[in-house]
Amino acid sequence: MSDSTGVVWFRRDLRLADNPALRAAVDAHDRLVALFVHDPALAKPSGANRLVFLHRCLDALDEDLDGLLVERHGDPAAVVAAVAAEVDAEAVYVAEDFGPYGKQRDDAVEEALLAAGRTLERVGSPYAIPPDTLFTGGGTPFKVFTPFSRAWRAHGWDAPVAAPRSAVWLEGVDGGRGHGERPATPDPDATDGLPDGGEAAAHRLADAFLADRVDDYTDDRNRPDLDRTSRLSPHLKYGTVHPRQLLARLGGSGGATTWAGELCWRDFYADVLHHRPETARRNYAAAMDGLEWDTGKRADQRFEAWCRGETGYPIVDAGMRQLLAEGWIHNRVRMITASFLVKDLHVDWTRGARWFLQHLVDGDLASNNHGWQWTAGTGTDAAPFFRIFNPTAQGLRFDPSGDYVRRYVPELRGIEGKAVHEPAKAGGDDLFGGGAGGYPEPIVDHKAEREEALARYQRR
Repeated sequence: MSDSTGVVWFRRDLRLADNPALRAAVDAHDRLVALFVHDPALAKPSGANRLVFLHRCLDALDEDLDGLLVERHGDPAAVVAAVAAEVDAEAVYVAEDFGPYGKQRDDAVEEALLAAGRTLERVGSPYAIPPDTLFTGGGTPFKVFTPFSRAWRAHGWDAPVAAPRSAVWLEGVDGGRGHGERPATPDPDATDGLPDGGEAAAHRLADAFLADRVDDYTDDRNRPDLDRTSRLSPHLKYGTVHPRQLLARLGGSGGATTWAGELCWRDFYADVLHHRPETARRNYAAAMDGLEWDTGKRADQRFEAWCRGETGYPIVDAGMRQLLAEGWIHNRVRMITASFLVKDLHVDWTRGARWFLQHLVDGDLASNNHGWQWTAGTGTDAAPFFRIFNPTAQGLRFDPSGDYVRRYVPELRGIEGKAVHEPAKAGGDDLFGGGAGGYPEPIVDHKAEREEALARYQRR
C-alpha cells in the first residue's frame, strides 16, 4: 500500500463498528477523511425532528472521531469531488444507497470523481440483505412478504465486525473541529421528546430491549400503553446501529423471531422501492388507481383535524399527538391512524404519508410509504381495502386500560379505565366542544364512513 488518502462519506451509517465501507477504506489507505454532506435535497422534506436527531448523531460520531468529522453543505456531486480534490484522495467510500434519489445522487458523484481520476467505492448497505439480492424461483422480484421472508432467513447475512483500530484520520481539513458547514439546528421546542443520538445510545437501547422485552415481544408489540417496542427505528434510519449487529444478538425465543421479522419488513420494502421507485408516490396496485378520494375545503379541514389529533376518536388523537410530541408513533397506532385517514376521512394516503415523513424521527421513504400503502389497500401484501379498522374497537383491544390515551389526550384524563375510548358514554355535556380544554366530538360517524368507503371500493 502506497502513501494514500481515502474519504469515508458517512450517510446512513453514522457509526464506526460494523461499517464495511470504513473497513475497506482502512485496508486500502494510510489516512482517511471522515465526511458528512448536508444535502439540501434531503433536508427539505425531513422536518425538525429528524434533523435534530441527525445532528445529535453527528455530534456523537464527531466525538468518537476526536472532532475530526468534516461537515460540508451543498450538492454532493460538487462537495464530495471538492473534498476529494482538497485532500488528494484516490477514492471515496460509501455504503450503497438503493433509494430513487440516492442512486441518482451517487451516480452524479461517481461521474464527478471519475472525471478527476478518482473512484466511488460502494461497500455494504444499511440493510441485513441489500435490495436486488433476493428473487423468486422465476427470477422476478418478490411482491409478497411471506415468501420474501423465507428467502431472507434462508439466505442469512454476514456477521458484524468490530470498529477498526488502525484508522488514521486526517487533521486540518476545513469543516472539521466545530461542525463545519452544518445548517442551524431547528427549533428545539418542537423536539423535546426526541431520543439521544449516536452509536452508544443505540446500543444502550438495544441492550435494554434485548435484556428485558424481546422475549415477550410477540404478545406485547401491539400494546401502545405498555411501550414494549425497541424504539430503535430512528437509529436504524441513520445507521448508528446496523441490523446485522442486532440479528447477531437475538436468541431463539418466539419474541426474537417475531422482532427479526420487523427487520425483514424493512429489507422487503427497500427491495420493493428499488424495483418500483414510482411507488414512493403512486399506488403499487394499479387496480386501486380508480378509488375516489375527497378533496376541497371539507377534506382539508378534516385532514387538519387529523393532523392536530382532534378527530374525536381517542386512540387516533393520542397517536397523532404522540407524533407531534415525540416524532414517533407506536406501530399499531400508525396503522389505526392511517386507516382512519384513508377509510373514514377518504383522504389520499399520500397526504398522510407526507405528514408522517415531515414529523417522524425515523421517517424512511420505503418503510413509511409502503406501510401506508399496506393500510390503504394499494400496496404489496396489502390488507384488503374492506378490512377497515374500527378506531373505538382498536382502542379497547390494544389500550385496554386507557393509559395510552390518557398519556397524550389530557382532556380525557378524568375518565378511568377503558371508558376513555368511548367518552360520549362516560362524560357529561361539558366534556365536548373543542378548545378551552374541551374534547372535540367525533368529526365523522365511523359506521357511515365505513359503508361509504366500501361503496367507493366497489365503484373504483
